[in-house]
Amino acid sequence: MVKTKYVVALTESERKFAQKIITDKTTAPTFKKRAQILLALDTNTGKPQTQKTTAQKIGTTQPTIYNTLKQYHTNGLNKTLQFKTPPQPNKKPIVTGEIEAHIIATACGKPPQGYTRWTLRSLTNKITLEIEPNISRETIRRTLKKLNLNLT
Repeated sequence: MVKTKYVVALTESERKFAQKIITDKTTAPTFKKRAQILLALDTNTGKPQTQKTTAQKIGTTQPTIYNTLKQYHTNGLNKTLQFKTPPQPNKKPIVTGEIEAHIIATACGKPPQGYTRWTLRSLTNKITLEIEPNISRETIRRTLKKLNLNLT
């Protein structure tokens, strides 16, 4: 096994935080293992275990140990033991409240001449002609389903 270039040196407060992560019942198992890895390889508490021994003791693989150490070294303890927040989507939704209200009003209104009820295709044609040309039939279907509206 190649000796790692990442060394873990936890402070007292970081050690307490890692212990808290391990004992907390609501913490995800992934983060508990990461905290166990960091505590086992901490150089401030004496001679740390080897990566191979740590992997066997915790029940994980050596690449996981290496990746956890690398993440700790580059990002710090808090980023290693917490979920990443996903970025906000750049695309704005097509169906806003106003368009949704128009879809509902049209679907609940009088069907086109020659029909006894609205079909999804005829509803899509009417909506695309009147208010939103970029709306698809699937989007209208999802909007109606979300509101438990049935065209029958």
